Amino acid sequence: MDISYRKANIEDADLLIEIYNAAFYSDFIKYGECPGYGKTREEMEKSIVNDPKFIISYSQIPVGVISYRKQGSGEYYIGSLCIVPKYQGKGIGTEAFQYWQSICDDWKKVELVTPIDKEENIKFYTERCGFNIGAREMDGNVEVVKFYMER
Repeated sequence: MDISYRKANIEDADLLIEIYNAAFYSDFIKYGECPGYGKTREEMEKSIVNDPKFIISYSQIPVGVISYRKQGSGEYYIGSLCIVPKYQGKGIGTEAFQYWQSICDDWKKVELVTPIDKEENIKFYTERCGFNIGAREMDGNVEVVKFYMER
């Protein structure tokens, strides 16, 4: 599989907005809100500075993003692991998570959230990535489930 990664920089803000909007459009339509959808250039630039992001390319086409935040010694939060719908189901997200594990090799605990009713996400994170299901909570008007992985 021809997958590559590169760290995003400020100049990538418009590309990241395009990828996020494509990946999260259905969530925005379904829930009426989505933190990854509809970011302004200013919001995306700030996010690039605060949370490292890697652009995921498939056959040299940018198709996704993995974004994370280091929360403490060996503790991380995955803010986004998104692949545009046309490229989902090809193993790109699974390989991207493995790539993330290799560049953040000091990880001891990783957390993320996804809407509770997104069965394909739950299956992906538990079966493909090895996360455990944690607590449920409300995020705006969307019920989400926390996932965690420890080693």
